Amino acid sequence: MKINPAVAMALSALSAGLLISCVKPADESKAPDSEGQEVAQDSAATPSVDDKNNSTERIAAVDISAETEKTYLTHVAGDFVIPAYADAARQSELLHELAQKHCQSDAVSGDELQALRDQWLVLAQAWARAEMINFGPATASMSNLYINYYPDERRLVHSGVADLIAANPKLTAEQLADESAIVQGVPGLEEALYANDSLDAGQCAYVLSASDALSTRLQNIEKDWQKNATTLLAIDKTADSDQGLNQWFNSLLSLVETMKSNAIDQPLGLTGKAKGHVPAATAGQSRAVINAKLATLNEALTDPVLTAILGSNNENNVADTLSTALADATTLLAQMPEDIATADKATQQELYDHLTTITRIIKRQLIPALGIRVGFNSTDGD
Repeated sequence: MKINPAVAMALSALSAGLLISCVKPADESKAPDSEGQEVAQDSAATPSVDDKNNSTERIAAVDISAETEKTYLTHVAGDFVIPAYADAARQSELLHELAQKHCQSDAVSGDELQALRDQWLVLAQAWARAEMINFGPATASMSNLYINYYPDERRLVHSGVADLIAANPKLTAEQLADESAIVQGVPGLEEALYANDSLDAGQCAYVLSASDALSTRLQNIEKDWQKNATTLLAIDKTADSDQGLNQWFNSLLSLVETMKSNAIDQPLGLTGKAKGHVPAATAGQSRAVINAKLATLNEALTDPVLTAILGSNNENNVADTLSTALADATTLLAQMPEDIATADKATQQELYDHLTTITRIIKRQLIPALGIRVGFNSTDGD
């Protein structure tokens, strides 16, 4: 088939543009005086209206040795990544054990149902913390969708779980593993535990199977990280590139951006038409889930090891600015109702603005101070 020359030229130009836009900065060497680094620093210095955290001063990149980078990334793997997945796996296992204990009768209600719900919330918070790791085996295998199918803009989990239980009231973990991501993981368990005042035998079978399957999935991710952390975080490549640092800090940035967009802006309709729902909407526990994300961000971004690295070039003000912004957001969130969808619009907007500030500080101060770049997958419009 012949292609019109004008169309061919357009396709060629489009392909070239796509190739250019999809180059991964993590694969570049870490030459501190490179043209790309200058561009990143110039972008970082771009001021915004009425934002005291944006400065026209260029951020001086810290001189991080390969050995220091290796030590820091080893710390990230051992003290942040692996423990996060291990905790999520453990909380799912505890939910499964609790279900085994309480699902011996025909119906589960009252204190027994509340105990299951309480443990589910602990599990949901544990996974919310693990979502700071937006790379590696969880995302590469798309297991993250089977763990947390969100945002569920069409409320497919609600009908999917109900239909699955009705079709297979004696569901096993093995059978569930072959089902769609829509009916698995944290949201599926939420739907089963919170949509009814009691659990019948079929709902109990689902909770048992879903918590068991989720535990297995999380344990596999944890084991993969324990075995392959050096490769996954490029700890053995610090002499040649900043790939590991790029992955880690852009992953933390992604957590803020997706939380701001998917968990606050879109479901609350702050900058456009409302779409989807806040996290843990059926449980009415959106505040707890968002707070877990903020807490893990605070832990990672005010980590003493990171603060020491920033302080080696008199960039402690970056760490202090981040700490203040995170504390402000956390304080405001603590004053909101458990279901943030019921808060007044002014408070919702204020929370959104706090997250915007955190995003800007990471993009325009922290990342340039570390001599790395905002990744091509950054989703925020700031």
